[in-house]
Amino acid sequence: MTADEKSSEEYQVNDDAAEIAGLATQFDIVRYMRRRCEQYGLKYFIVFNLPGFEAEKLSAYSIVSNWPQEVLAKYDAMRMVRHSAGIRKLRLTTVPFSYDMRDWLGEASTDPEFGDLLEMMTDHGMLVGHFFPVHDALGNRGAVVWGGDNFALKREDRLMLQMISVHLFNRLAEIGSAWKTGQVVLTEREVQCLSWTAAGKTSLEIAEILGLSEHTVNHYLNQVTRKLEAVNRTQAVVKAIRRGLIT
Repeated sequence: MTADEKSSEEYQVNDDAAEIAGLATQFDIVRYMRRRCEQYGLKYFIVFNLPGFEAEKLSAYSIVSNWPQEVLAKYDAMRMVRHSAGIRKLRLTTVPFSYDMRDWLGEASTDPEFGDLLEMMTDHGMLVGHFFPVHDALGNRGAVVWGGDNFALKREDRLMLQMISVHLFNRLAEIGSAWKTGQVVLTEREVQCLSWTAAGKTSLEIAEILGLSEHTVNHYLNQVTRKLEAVNRTQAVVKAIRRGLIT
């Protein structure tokens, strides 16, 4: 690497760190991670606290994610967090690693249901996971996993994603008490529906904007209202803003 290339990379690192520090909500982080996925030829991401040995559902430890809902639901229903070779390895190392999901699921079990999950993940293009172990200033451990069908990341891209992952995990800790008992975790769709509600849109208008049915939008908004223990959508918006879940 030449001196100019090294200087350019340092500027990029500083720029990314500054941008992440300026992200105000989980929704901002989701949008940022989507852009990074496009940049590195990836599709999916999930940020989670490292599950304990007694854990049964990954969703209980997830902070932000754009995994397809049906995949995460199937993963949790099968208690895959207990079988995951990736989770086991995260407990043993702080070094980034990658997994071919077909090998990973193959290690988990020969049960036919695992074949169903593999087929579902394959259909969505979830073929590889790039795992980056992280921790926050208090020592809480977690991981940022970037996925898709890009098996071979260039060395410089892997280093950038590692740096980005560290900053994202710490920023999430700063944003909203992500490790406190009783944390509220909203899916990307729930955040989108609530954000448009905050902007004054009706369910029908939100459905047209997001390409969903009005029934589906109402379902997401009802879920958000329940999660935030609000009496109606208006109160849910207020509570979400106070918690930094939406702007």
